[in-house]
Amino acid sequence: MDLDTIWTGGARLADYDTAYDNSGAIQGAAQFVPRWQAHAKAFRSELAGAGRAELSLRYGDRPRQHYDLFLPEAAPVGLAVFIHGGYWKSQEIGNWSHFAAGALARGFAVALPEYTLCPDATIPEITREIGRFLDQVADRFEGPINLSGHSAGGHLVSRMLCTDAPIAAETAARIERVVSISGCHDLRPIMLTGMNAALRLDRPTARAESPALLEPRAGIDLTCLVGGAELPEFRRQNALLANAWHGFGVTTRAIERPGRHHFDVVDDLIDPNSELVARLTGARPL
Repeated sequence: MDLDTIWTGGARLADYDTAYDNSGAIQGAAQFVPRWQAHAKAFRSELAGAGRAELSLRYGDRPRQHYDLFLPEAAPVGLAVFIHGGYWKSQEIGNWSHFAAGALARGFAVALPEYTLCPDATIPEITREIGRFLDQVADRFEGPINLSGHSAGGHLVSRMLCTDAPIAAETAARIERVVSISGCHDLRPIMLTGMNAALRLDRPTARAESPALLEPRAGIDLTCLVGGAELPEFRRQNALLANAWHGFGVTTRAIERPGRHHFDVVDDLIDPNSELVARLTGARPL
């Protein structure tokens, strides 16, 4: 009898640091951040020159509790949010501004929040910061709120869909579509990596902050996207959340972008005609 393998991670997972080392798995990884910085700076300059950028808006008193906001040419049809990754311990929104371009072209206002990084904050504290940001920015716009996030940001947007998410009921009710890109949805394996010296996860906290171990709110629409060339653990984490939450009767889907790795899987956010932007905004490709 022929059998089809629907999932294999290969040999037993023993080296957790290698299993989650995206930079080590991508050729030319060091070139991506400088490239992002240059493109993001040019994007901010163009939007600021057109009077369509509001930068470093505060949502709290801590140094990194601020966000950048980009406005479409006409009245916004809603709000799109992008949350950056970096394993909750690195990166900054100034590297990611240009990834607002696709949703912006679709008529959405786009906000990119900054948050306090580990070890200056714990992951539960970061979760609460994102909830606070969403409640504040939601008051500025009418219409739907659609969320996207990459890697640790994919975790944070998924976390906002949980029944115990630290956001107001009014905000939660307006969240229509969420795309978690290469998200980390079960934090227990990450607890076993060397980076946990900064993250300070213990087993109870890892369980409490893992969307795959929590319950989703009714009525959510979640797409989990990962690159087909990503590390096996990210492909597994991507399928895991969509699978686990589908059992609660909500709309989930897990998809892979062939040939894309962890650092270029986000590129389609720039293209308003991409399937990724269509899934995020609810619009058909142009």
